Amino acid sequence: MNISHLIKMPFSEGGGWQELRRMDLSIPLLAWVIVVPMSFLPPVLLYYAGTQYGDSFMAGFGEKEWRLITTILFLAELLTFFVMGWLIHAVLEGHKLEIGYRDAYLLAAIAPLPLWLSSLALLVPVLMVSVVAVLVAMFLTCALIYQGVRAICHRTDNDVVAMSATYTVMAASLLAWGVLMAMVWAF
Repeated sequence: MNISHLIKMPFSEGGGWQELRRMDLSIPLLAWVIVVPMSFLPPVLLYYAGTQYGDSFMAGFGEKEWRLITTILFLAELLTFFVMGWLIHAVLEGHKLEIGYRDAYLLAAIAPLPLWLSSLALLVPVLMVSVVAVLVAMFLTCALIYQGVRAICHRTDNDVVAMSATYTVMAASLLAWGVLMAMVWAF
């Protein structure tokens, strides 16, 4: 698997999904190799931004208890991976799309990559840069879910079913992301 395959994944069902499936990655391996390291990015960068930029980034931003917030965020991200894998499996099975748990968790591990990487925008002390990065990441995450469902379930013949299942998964994903962000701002 090379970088060109990864770049194509949100835009094409053949972009690298089958190659990932052939790797036959177990759920624990996905968690340890992809989810845990990538889940460190947002909390670490949020801690950095909160302690370094403070109120110059956004009013009230520097006054938060960043150690507690980022620890909870990290643990919530890990929990979200396991819940989303289960949810993806349940939703796709409910739409009569065949998917195994391993493939559902593969999709749950790959889809949030843009959101995790968007936290790199916190290295720039400009709020609008972070906002734009998150919006682009949300679009790419939704595209990854859609193309992943099409590729993993081999549903190019009836896109309506794949799209319906994708909308349900995307809604749950964005809701989970919203809850995580609300937790950050609530503390």
